[in-house]
Amino acid sequence: MDRVNSEGIKRESLGWVLTRRDLVLRARRTGSCLLCCQGPVHEAGLCEVCTVMLTETEMKLVERWMAGVGP
Repeated sequence: MDRVNSEGIKRESLGWVLTRRDLVLRARRTGSCLLCCQGPVHEAGLCEVCTVMLTETEMKLVERWMAGVGP
């Protein structure tokens, strides 16, 4: 899946985006998922549906956000 919504980021860029505090915080502030642009979002700026589709590497980055550590 490249993009769920043309407004969201490209799937191939998600790993990089999850290392950018400013981009994740913007998604959290707007309540819009980084990938599909739906809400609500959790601490990593993703909705629950998109979180289920993550790779192991991406999930490790998300877990850092969920634990409050950040990038």
